[in-house]
Amino acid sequence: MKIKETLNIGKTKFPMRGSLPKTELERENIWFENKVYEQRQKLNEGKPTFMLHDGPPYANGNIHIGHAMNKISKDIIVRYKSMNGFRSPYVPGWDTHGLPIEQQLTKAGHDRKKMSKAEWRKLAEKFALEQIDTQRADFKRLGVSGDWDHPYITLLPKFEAAQVRVFGAMAGKGYIFRGGKPVYWSWSSESALAEAEIEYHDITSKTAFYGNVVVDGRGVLEPGTQLVVWTTTPWTVPGSRAITVGADFDYAVVVVDDVKYVVAEQLLSNLAESFGWQNYTIEKTVKGSEIERVTAAHPFIDGLELLVLNGAHVTLDSGTGLVHTAPDFGEDDYFVSKEYGIEPNTNLVDDQGKLTEEAGAAFDGVFYQDADDVTLRLLTEKNLLLKQVDVNHSYPFDWRTKQPIIWRAVPQWFASIDGFRDDILKAIDQDINFLPEWGKKRLYNMIRDRGDWVISRQRVWGVPLPIFYAEDGTEIVDEAVIRHVADLFEEHGSTYWFEHEAKDLLPEGYTNEHSPNGIFTKEEDIMDVWFDSGSSWNGVLNTREDLTYPADLYLEGSDQYRGWFNSSLITSVAVNGHAPYKNVLSQGFVLDGNGEKMSKSLGNIIAPADVVKEMGAEIIRLWVSSVDSSQDVRVSMDLLKQTSETYRKIRNTMRFLLANTADFNPNEDAVAYADLTPVDQYFYAKFNKLVAQVKMSYDAFDFMRVYKSVVNFINVDLSAFYLDFNKDVLYVEAPKGALRRSAQTVLYKVLRDLDKLLLPILPHTAEEIFEYMPYETADFAYLTDMPEVEELANADELIANWTKFMAVRDAVNKALEAARGHELIGKPAEAAVTLYLTDEQRALIDALGQDVRVTLLVSQLHLAAVNDADAEVPTFDGFKILVEHAAGEVSPRDRMFHIDLGADVDFPMLSAHEAQIIRENYPEAVTEGFEV
Repeated sequence: MKIKETLNIGKTKFPMRGSLPKTELERENIWFENKVYEQRQKLNEGKPTFMLHDGPPYANGNIHIGHAMNKISKDIIVRYKSMNGFRSPYVPGWDTHGLPIEQQLTKAGHDRKKMSKAEWRKLAEKFALEQIDTQRADFKRLGVSGDWDHPYITLLPKFEAAQVRVFGAMAGKGYIFRGGKPVYWSWSSESALAEAEIEYHDITSKTAFYGNVVVDGRGVLEPGTQLVVWTTTPWTVPGSRAITVGADFDYAVVVVDDVKYVVAEQLLSNLAESFGWQNYTIEKTVKGSEIERVTAAHPFIDGLELLVLNGAHVTLDSGTGLVHTAPDFGEDDYFVSKEYGIEPNTNLVDDQGKLTEEAGAAFDGVFYQDADDVTLRLLTEKNLLLKQVDVNHSYPFDWRTKQPIIWRAVPQWFASIDGFRDDILKAIDQDINFLPEWGKKRLYNMIRDRGDWVISRQRVWGVPLPIFYAEDGTEIVDEAVIRHVADLFEEHGSTYWFEHEAKDLLPEGYTNEHSPNGIFTKEEDIMDVWFDSGSSWNGVLNTREDLTYPADLYLEGSDQYRGWFNSSLITSVAVNGHAPYKNVLSQGFVLDGNGEKMSKSLGNIIAPADVVKEMGAEIIRLWVSSVDSSQDVRVSMDLLKQTSETYRKIRNTMRFLLANTADFNPNEDAVAYADLTPVDQYFYAKFNKLVAQVKMSYDAFDFMRVYKSVVNFINVDLSAFYLDFNKDVLYVEAPKGALRRSAQTVLYKVLRDLDKLLLPILPHTAEEIFEYMPYETADFAYLTDMPEVEELANADELIANWTKFMAVRDAVNKALEAARGHELIGKPAEAAVTLYLTDEQRALIDALGQDVRVTLLVSQLHLAAVNDADAEVPTFDGFKILVEHAAGEVSPRDRMFHIDLGADVDFPMLSAHEAQIIRENYPEAVTEGFEV
């Protein structure tokens, strides 16, 4: 019989290579065929609920790496909660209305203006549903578990009806109104926009300093005096109707070459230098309040006079201290003008951003950007232009079309939050937990400072505003009527609105005093898409029996503080008086390896599908868990390859555990905790601490801490310590011996429970590992529960003592390394170590209750008093340690040196302990002989 036949070399068919691109897909098909998600929900019936409500991605194109991080993060949370005592269903959703889909239809050659609105909407719906199928496949391929057969989709009739009911409830409380104040207007998409649809980019603008000649100075200013204003938008000057000054500011009347100018006194020195006023005098100074209601001639519109107003928005940070005021083109301008009875002219600019004939013959049909030059030419001709300067500044853009927007006064529908703003702020301050914490201040300030929400859009693809108009133009915003429309939408879908006349959409027999002839018209605008997704708490959580409202968690990118987090909060508080969520978790953006934003033009996009094909979804999932997603994160193929190396380490460690517990039946062979060897007790307790730490990290949604804790445990505690020294126990000791079964008990505990802890992050791999654990009775690992943290006797003291011993071990390793450097030994097994200990150090070793030689991997260990050490004994980290070459001969079976080789005559090459193992467990070795 050969010696190697008596070694317990672990064996497993678990493959070293995962072949993830192939095996993951096979495993996912098994999950769906066996309805594992549904089985998990069945197991969780009656348990406390944890509800993560999915923020719907837009249905347009394949998913990007940011989508992957978002959905994987949600899946990690839901899987963990589902395995840890909660009923946590996950219903994915999609946002389907809005401009991007209309743009895609246009690119495909469809002309919106050559077909009916209903036909256009049907094309959009078909396109959206196709995109959903594409993205659903992408998300499922990432291993995301959920109710994929029954997602929520904002274009479905039931969702649209629920959305309209939210609108109706807000209308019933007086929060919906129609107004003509300026709004963000996207000429590129021909629609109003909300703040959430705006992004900022730097641009260069032509700015102008010009004079407005006083007509009536009210006894304070002489006629002919020029009121100097500054504008960054010369094209808006045709809309100028007033000049606003600060009531408490001092304004200087400056004489330059017999012409009088008015500017803020505080800014005069810099302005004079800029204008080239070398010789000027100050005739007098006046307060802004003194020149209120002075009039001045419009620079180039004959007969139009501008009124001087006092406004709180005027500052002395830049400009001249006098603000050109066009109520059509600015919110501050609008409100201050309204105080003085000046109304905007809503026809100065058309939907495409071109000025109309009402702006003047010189501007008729001119695109607003080109109108800058027309204004500058006219100001020059009138000899009113003091200076033109190009400036670089931040400017709002349409986040869909990537084109600049304008402020434009056009009749729109608004949701006012003034009536319940304090309730929203109170909810933010008291009822919602934010991760990271700065999210609270960010959302609080946004709500505190935001104005009315413009909710109408001049598009076709969306939920219609359920508003009617009487014969005299009176708006009919009736909650009962809106509920009727919602019922129609639930039965027929919202395209029904565009297929029927107003009379067919109103309740039967409806009358209104403003329509004596029974003639009604309907609103043609649709709702802001943020109202779609922002009412999903009602369309999803409130309408599905398996879900609950409010949600426990909303998780999205940090841009959603002005988007979904914001709109959802407003609608929920408006209707129900409380937030739709208890926790808000925001994530940063995914950048490339250099920290740059990913874009097709830069060629730095990493498509999840490409990573899946090359490396597997598990690598993306592990990467997601490894980064601090509370801020912007970087990803590159090199970083993902580094992640794959970590994955291989995890996989191979789990493979080692499988191999070395293959002959272990936990139902029969497990050793009670109290009967484990001291070092096995220590490691059992150490792992129990890891379980507690990992579960706490999952509970805090801190995946990076989970990742670091697990990887550190595998690399340091398990591989570099416990498995390293235990190989001798596992391979050499009797197959069913007490020492080996003690170690296997711990290894199986680690294998089984670590697999469960890894499952939320690496579900494919965890399920694969689970298949090689024959004594686990569940059909799938996902149908098991998270390990419980055990109460272990004396665990803290045990861990404390062994932690102190690790300092001894580190010192011995340094001593061994020094001996190796002097060519005294090669491997640690060739060493005999003498530890010279103080009484305290000896007490620590004795307290371990364990022969620590095996944990040091040396053949012989001697403990002596520190006073017995010769002066030449070197010190390592405070320990006196002598390393010598081990005595005796090396055994070919355990590769250790022994002084009792040959004690058993039948096995002269083995130590007495090894010979006893062979004699008791391999009797054929005695009768048949024994050879190397």
